[in-house]
Amino acid sequence: MKKTAFGLFLLFLFSACSTVPITGRKRINIVSDSQVLPTSFKQYASFLSENKKSSDLKSTAKIVEIGKKISKAVDAFMRKNHMEKEADAYRWEFNLIEDETVNAWCMPGGKVVFYTGILPIAQNADGIAAIMGHEIAHAFAKHGQERMSTVKIQSLGDALLTGTKKSNSREKEIWRHVYGVGSRLGALKFSRKHEIEADKLGMVFMILAGYNPEEAVHVWERMQAQNKSKTPEFLSTHPSNARRIQTLRDFIPEAERLAQKTKQNR
Repeated sequence: MKKTAFGLFLLFLFSACSTVPITGRKRINIVSDSQVLPTSFKQYASFLSENKKSSDLKSTAKIVEIGKKISKAVDAFMRKNHMEKEADAYRWEFNLIEDETVNAWCMPGGKVVFYTGILPIAQNADGIAAIMGHEIAHAFAKHGQERMSTVKIQSLGDALLTGTKKSNSREKEIWRHVYGVGSRLGALKFSRKHEIEADKLGMVFMILAGYNPEEAVHVWERMQAQNKSKTPEFLSTHPSNARRIQTLRDFIPEAERLAQKTKQNR
């Protein structure tokens, strides 16, 4: 009986496999947009009600302008590549929050927050576009859903072995663990693999929107200059700044090629 159940479990995992557009990486995702987006939108609205929006109208307008350009490029890509249903599910929104934290994030469904503390790192429109592209890439590639799927699959595997049932409290814990928007940092916790993929996808997106990809390298050079932490890369969920800088610099020709290919296919 257990062998049959395990076989069905493996078949279930195989059927849940899909491919991340552009990078071609294989992923397992058993969490649908209909499961995630309502909670995402609710969490975003709650966050905005509890945090102060920036009174800097010029910077806010710049965040919105760049966000719209990149989201338009992403939307065009999705519709060209038979992802109309996913494109229709997005509810793009861009806000600048008054907070010295060096951070930005994008919830599933296109809900973006920038903190004023990251603007000196961004420094200019191309820098904002690099950060914006990276954060939107996390949502585009469904990194959060993928991580939630991993935790849920682990729970299902445990249930098969022990016969225990998953609880609603466990579901809430999964969401809290992956999307920490209730915290002051509002950080989305992704693996190093996801971060590198978001760097690459984000570079393609910023090129499609008309921004200079070389600025993505400079953003992380500025981040490295500001970061005083000596935490080894293997102890962090994020790649080292030095690794990101080199990866992005090496990826510029490929990003330009992919962006050009996408434009030709429109």
